[in-house]
Amino acid sequence: MQDELFSKGTSVQDKQREDLKEPEMYRVVLYNDDYTPRDFVVSVIMAVFHKTASEATRIMLAVHRTGKGTAGVYVYDIAETKARQVKELAVAQEFPLKCTVEKD
Repeated sequence: MQDELFSKGTSVQDKQREDLKEPEMYRVVLYNDDYTPRDFVVSVIMAVFHKTASEATRIMLAVHRTGKGTAGVYVYDIAETKARQVKELAVAQEFPLKCTVEKD
């Protein structure tokens, strides 16, 4: 079998590279509400998504003005983990901040 691969000019490594594809990406989306303080949203974005204060403020303002905003784009497992972290922080402070994961 390997002799056939090498005789055709294709190696096992070449075949494995052909089978690999980029993972699907997912957006972590925050939603505006009338109860969660802006400062809290900024601090959550900085803590969970590792954004600077100015980046976090820009995201928070987009959420406030348009009703929702993307905090980051990640592979599924990481996006789900970050969304769960946001929800846990909000629940701990008794805020209704909503966060979902959507396919990019």
